[in-house]
Amino acid sequence: MEAQFTLFPIDTEFETPAEQTTSDGVELVSFRDLVPEIDDTGYLTHAIYAYPAKFIPQIVRYAINTYTKEMDWIVDPFAGSGTVGVEAYLCKRNAVLFDLNLLLNHIMPLKVYNGKKPLPEAELFKRLTAMRESNHRFTPDWSNVGYWYAPEILEVLSDYWGFIHNTDDDVSASIIKAALLKASKRFSNTEDRTPKLARSKRKLSAIAELLEENWRAQLDEMVDNLSLKTLRSLNDFVIYRQQHHNDQTPEIQWQGGVDSSYITVPRECDALITSPPYLQAQEYIRSTKMELFWLGHTEEAVRELSRLEIPYRKADRIVETETLDKVREMLTRDDLQKRLDSYFCHTVNALENAMDQLKPNAAACIFVGNPRIDGITVELWRILAEYFTERGWTFEKVYEDRIKTRKLFGARKNKNPDGMKSEFLLILRKKVICQTAAPRRESLLQDVEALAPDPKTSPDSDAS
Repeated sequence: MEAQFTLFPIDTEFETPAEQTTSDGVELVSFRDLVPEIDDTGYLTHAIYAYPAKFIPQIVRYAINTYTKEMDWIVDPFAGSGTVGVEAYLCKRNAVLFDLNLLLNHIMPLKVYNGKKPLPEAELFKRLTAMRESNHRFTPDWSNVGYWYAPEILEVLSDYWGFIHNTDDDVSASIIKAALLKASKRFSNTEDRTPKLARSKRKLSAIAELLEENWRAQLDEMVDNLSLKTLRSLNDFVIYRQQHHNDQTPEIQWQGGVDSSYITVPRECDALITSPPYLQAQEYIRSTKMELFWLGHTEEAVRELSRLEIPYRKADRIVETETLDKVREMLTRDDLQKRLDSYFCHTVNALENAMDQLKPNAAACIFVGNPRIDGITVELWRILAEYFTERGWTFEKVYEDRIKTRKLFGARKNKNPDGMKSEFLLILRKKVICQTAAPRRESLLQDVEALAPDPKTSPDSDAS
């Protein structure tokens, strides 16, 4: 899409000292400096699954340490790769996680692995050997699967996944499954350096060269190495829990494939910690559809979820604040104005739905960037602060974390080629009585056909 910003995990280095403030009271910080005990964003189980635009754990850890206490309940309506759930567990907090993406249901059992003893490597390699000798076959329910794979690679991957779908669903199978997801993307025709499915001349050339080599040995080596790495990460997780959770075991609940705007949060919570999707960078289903198909989800199920992503669904109300209204007035394109309205409608709906379940005086910690749309900077944190303070919430603080370096892809049409300069952690505090305006209705998963997606922008219209 012409107006689409790239989705990809970012490499950041921070150089701004803490406890400086800008003219409008924003506090400049480096969360990596504030949380020095985390020196690797992929430590323990954080890196098991690839996911676009990950929430770095230092931000979550800071919010948890500052705004919650042990065994508090945290809610995250945009759970993504489950970073909040992992950090909550490590810090002895409970958490409720929701996300539209079904991948969350596959991610969390490994990321918060509850085994009591370290796993033996011999059992894993026994299972890997059985996978290579299996005569089962699984072909994804994906009409375009042949477009994304060379026939000989697809045949071997189908055999390996056939074993996964016909074996006991235990931790060894889950470990191999996570490794196969990465290998299935690496050995496909899609450009695996970007999250969305996109064939490129570079990747097609690389696959052609690979087929001239002993590619199956390379595939097996990758699966073996990734599986072993994941097993060792789980064992480190087990050891950490044995050392720190002798007396208390946190509870992490999750539900993927749901619309956070209307799902019932099952309990009162003590804090919200979340990072909503960036404006014009919300296509997480499309970015992970290859993984979802290999995991056994149907094309129709994935298509229905894709239609509920923000670029493809209509706003059911217009969110208005002083700053947002100014941005809306400056936009000259109707399609971008509709996308802006859709983004704030459904983002605010999901936030309100979760924040309604916060206890009085609980903190809502919302991490956002300030993207540009049609050349106009959209201050997400300011718009959210204006909206919620008008409804009785107390604005407490906003932290700015300046980004020194960022990976971007120059070959793609990017309306914001320089990237965002900063990201912001907005802190709101719930008063005893807060008004909300989000409409209450059943999950929109039942109303997909009524949304009437634009065929020009529908996810069904591309080759994927």
